[in-house]
Amino acid sequence: MDIQLNKETQGLINVVNKYFPGKIEVQFIGQLQSGYVRHDQAQVVQDGKNLFVQISDLSAPDYTASHELIHLLMTLRGFPQLFFSLSTGNEKIDEQLQVMGTELFDIVSHFVVVSEQRKHNLINDDIEAMYLKGVQNTIEPESDELDNSMELRLLTLIDAHVFYGDTFDKKVRATLEKDYPVALKAADKIYEIITEKPTDSPFGLRRNVVKLFKAFDKQLMEWGLPALHNTEYATISSVVSERQLNLNVQQMFEIFHSEMHESNTNRRAYVGFNKSDDQNSFVVPAPTGMDDSPAYFKKLYALKVKDLFKELKMPYIIRK
Repeated sequence: MDIQLNKETQGLINVVNKYFPGKIEVQFIGQLQSGYVRHDQAQVVQDGKNLFVQISDLSAPDYTASHELIHLLMTLRGFPQLFFSLSTGNEKIDEQLQVMGTELFDIVSHFVVVSEQRKHNLINDDIEAMYLKGVQNTIEPESDELDNSMELRLLTLIDAHVFYGDTFDKKVRATLEKDYPVALKAADKIYEIITEKPTDSPFGLRRNVVKLFKAFDKQLMEWGLPALHNTEYATISSVVSERQLNLNVQQMFEIFHSEMHESNTNRRAYVGFNKSDDQNSFVVPAPTGMDDSPAYFKKLYALKVKDLFKELKMPYIIRK
């Protein structure tokens, strides 16, 4: 099947290539056409200096390719990034936590992604119908009892809110309310929290991701489900002013010993929490030998924020 991407998507590929030092290419894998759109229909694969956006479902190639390209562009243009530097010691649990953390982070990124796609006419009535089909294909209708699928239902419905935006009530509320009444009520509440302030800048994105992490956990616990603890488990790069870069670490962060390990060294981990929002902003593996002492942390706290980030090779964004 010969797939030709439209002018808008081609234009996006050119823009991304302008910012990316290697080459970016869109590849189509297989012949599958499910008739719905979902965010798991594409993945980004790195090969040396080059990036390949691989599309595994050809139902809406322009929508799916542009979605991934705008995510990439956000990273290249200096939006915060998500890192997983901690390990629970259980590979399976780590994998689940990382998938959920990434999904939540992406939901907030979708405020920017979807807005750009709409600007470029890459979302129309057909795509909106296929998106609804994708939701119904992802989550089963609720049963009488709260089950473990509530987590996925909640996640999917918050994302649907972001996708449909102001047209949510008119276009899909009645359909979704019928199958997912409990999860939708919770999704409505959380959507309100993450739209109190706009996601229109790197700082706005970080602020709303942290709000979502907290509100999502609160809802899971209300349902008697285990919280994800992404404010500790997931690291989000900092968005700081020039002034904050020159502050001492102790003015901006508190460093706590974690029960988890630093994933590269497998040593005990210390987590630096931002004092203003209690979000994991960097992870330090426990020093070895003689260095593992109060004096070491005294030295860390005395560093300038920019020197600490440099030492940890931790990317950050300067707030404009």
